[in-house]
Amino acid sequence: MFATRSLFHACRITLFSRDNCGLCTQAKDVLSNVWDKRPFAYKEVNLALPESEAWRNMYDFDIPVIHIAKADAPAEQPGKPDKGPKLMHRFTVEQVEEKMDQVEKN
Repeated sequence: MFATRSLFHACRITLFSRDNCGLCTQAKDVLSNVWDKRPFAYKEVNLALPESEAWRNMYDFDIPVIHIAKADAPAEQPGKPDKGPKLMHRFTVEQVEEKMDQVEKN
């Protein structure tokens, strides 16, 4: 029996972004480079969408933001304390991988 590669993702990364955001495009490039070396579960939240209003209230001036959690952790919810690692604005492949290491060790 063969397992799909997605079953082996130890981390989930949620990207909070917006259309026409240069820093968000750079963040996606960084995450793509991380993915090439170390696949992860991925979710993107577009703050411009009406259903993202609560996240927009939190991160409107901080995007791009990424949350890093264990792949099987419950989904993040705005307004509820989340102690997981986060990175904002500009970040590197190395910084993302360092945060992934922290999540995987806990």
